[in-house]
Amino acid sequence: MHRTSRGLFAVLALTPLLAGCFVSGAGGSGAGAEGASDGRLRVALAVPPVQALSPYSNDATVLSKLSIAEGLTVLDEDGAAAPALAKSWTHKNATTWTFELREATFHDGTRVTAENVINALDRAGAAKPKPRVLSDVTLTAKAEDAGTVTITTATADPVLPLRLASPALGILSPKAYGKDGTVSPVGTGTGPFEITKLTGKTKATLDRYDAYWGGMARASGIDVTWIADGTARANALRGGDADIAEWIPTAQAKLLSKDTRHEVPSVRTDSLVLNTGMGIFRDEALRAAAREAVDGSALVDSVFGGYADPAHGLFGPAVSWAAGKRVEVTARAKAATAVQVKSKTGGKALRLATYTNRAELPEAATVLQQQLEEAGFTVKQDVREYTQMEADLLAGRYDALVFSRVTLLDTGDAVAYLASDYTSAGVYNIAGLKDSKVDRAIKSAAGEGDTAKRQQKIMSAEAEILRTDAVVPLVHEKVVQGISTEVEGVLLDPRERSLVDVDTRLK
Repeated sequence: MHRTSRGLFAVLALTPLLAGCFVSGAGGSGAGAEGASDGRLRVALAVPPVQALSPYSNDATVLSKLSIAEGLTVLDEDGAAAPALAKSWTHKNATTWTFELREATFHDGTRVTAENVINALDRAGAAKPKPRVLSDVTLTAKAEDAGTVTITTATADPVLPLRLASPALGILSPKAYGKDGTVSPVGTGTGPFEITKLTGKTKATLDRYDAYWGGMARASGIDVTWIADGTARANALRGGDADIAEWIPTAQAKLLSKDTRHEVPSVRTDSLVLNTGMGIFRDEALRAAAREAVDGSALVDSVFGGYADPAHGLFGPAVSWAAGKRVEVTARAKAATAVQVKSKTGGKALRLATYTNRAELPEAATVLQQQLEEAGFTVKQDVREYTQMEADLLAGRYDALVFSRVTLLDTGDAVAYLASDYTSAGVYNIAGLKDSKVDRAIKSAAGEGDTAKRQQKIMSAEAEILRTDAVVPLVHEKVVQGISTEVEGVLLDPRERSLVDVDTRLK
């Protein structure tokens, strides 16, 4: 069974997205030298790097958004696995896949070989904490020859080529990996743009990599500025200081001219995540009381200005198959009354956290605080930039979090998101959830290779998660990207992992 691009994974493309959402204004597949320009793109990003752009952190998406690093595969516009550093692959049996590498070089000039691929995948598997995409699988890679890699999994993984498209599994040159476990993509990627300078958490300079296997990029480079404040990002675009500004706050969107405002249906869901591992929400009756108290539909217009849909589960309208397969949630705990809430909490304040990188979240937290207080809770907010609070979130130092999550970011397959966020061993389990029924449901979905059956099992797992009240879905966002009229070829990606590629350029 020889496989190349979307022919194989049309049947395993678990994210059929709304038609026309993932588009490039330039439309080609690599400009070539004759298409290159001298213009540099100025890009304003929202979330400053946590770990110097390490692929094992949330910084990984920057490496794919700006076409710095690549994996063996990439997701195409339909969410199917397509060739990247692997030009083709063969599914030998349930646990074994063989990948043929293309001729490519790293930014430091060294060749991409099977041994380099193995080194990168082994490093990812040994990273602490492990990347979310590897929460539910263990990979073993070996070289057949310099251009061929065989990857085996401990158990069947029907979507391995989708998994390998994760930005966290980008292949970097050997010099990227330090003996102390650090990873630096500066000058070590394979994409059309090379990081030549990283200035703390504020700026990065990217230059065109002329030896890129896919042809020279049209833009000569990218100047990146991280601007955590959403209003400031919008102002940078309006004032001509940025050509592309991501995640324009909804309050600012209508202040932009219509031809610079681009709305993208998103697989992003905003939820109230409750800490089931410690604190007041170990009590399931209090979790149920919080679930009944909050009303996400109240946020759609008041906070998101209409750029959102009320949530009915973890997966929204951009995941087109989810609504028709949704499973009724049963056996939920009975909610505590307002009097019982005050008695059970003993007046102890509910520590409600959120972050400023998405401008709507602090506003949403204020609305939720009012709703929770009406149910008998005493609420104290903690609002900071995400990079300042991630460690505390993972350590369980909050009772609740107003959280915005791209549910199909890690692999394009919902199972990886569920495994990392809600299984007992999940590496991004902010809810601290440990529930055997949830674990079994997610494991069952992970082993299913039939598309329709896998989707149905994903929705059964969703129902088991919602049963615990560890998470209360609020809204499904519509992302607004700001793009100057002087730029073409920007990628509008519902999965938020692509933004600039070889065809993005100044007009």
